[in-house]
Amino acid sequence: MEEQTEKRLREMAERSWSRGIPCFTDFLDLSGQAVLSRIRRSLPQPEIQLFGGAEGCERVMAGFGVSAEERDAFPIACLKVSPLGAKFAADLSHRDVLGSLMSLGFERSLLGDIVLREKEAWVFCAERIADFICDSLGSVRHTAVKAVRADALPDGELYRVRRETVQVSSERMDALVAHAFQMSRGDAQALFPAGKVFLDGAECLRTDAAPREGQIVSVRGMGRFRYLGAESRSRKGKWNIVIERYV
Repeated sequence: MEEQTEKRLREMAERSWSRGIPCFTDFLDLSGQAVLSRIRRSLPQPEIQLFGGAEGCERVMAGFGVSAEERDAFPIACLKVSPLGAKFAADLSHRDVLGSLMSLGFERSLLGDIVLREKEAWVFCAERIADFICDSLGSVRHTAVKAVRADALPDGELYRVRRETVQVSSERMDALVAHAFQMSRGDAQALFPAGKVFLDGAECLRTDAAPREGQIVSVRGMGRFRYLGAESRSRKGKWNIVIERYV
């Protein structure tokens, strides 16, 4: 799978560079982003931007030959999915929304992040399938819904975070992951060689790596948090680390 992803990324970068045109991937998951991070310096196209439709998206498209000021060029649509009868509708779950969308026959790579707000969901998708979703999505599980192009994102922060302080003996990645996700140090260390830990979208294999302030640590299947640095040191010499956990 990684070989196919690398080949596709290299072909797209070469096409953008040789023809002088912007090219965009479909949505990349963390594994795809890790491949891009690994080969980025060897690609002929130096200008590469990552964007998922809004700040904070985990699934992103890569734009080759695109500047940081050209995010509007990304072929991404944002849809709002709402129940037809909100009064009696159940809260939507990520799994149910994703399952209903996948049942329409799409590849997962055409769908970006799904953000839930109680009975509604905001879905980022490839522009080319947006109208079809609006015409075809009629229900999520047992709830009748409608999908429309979103005029705006929900009020407030799209991705809600909870500020927390964790106490660790050192600012190593394995210690941070263990405390952030409430597991033993040994269990946390086992995640690294398994390719489940990512730092700003790049696979992290070193348990002793130290994140920089503002970087996002993602653990596949568990969640992610932003590292904000050491706030203080306890009397016993442990570090009080501040993180923002995505909830």
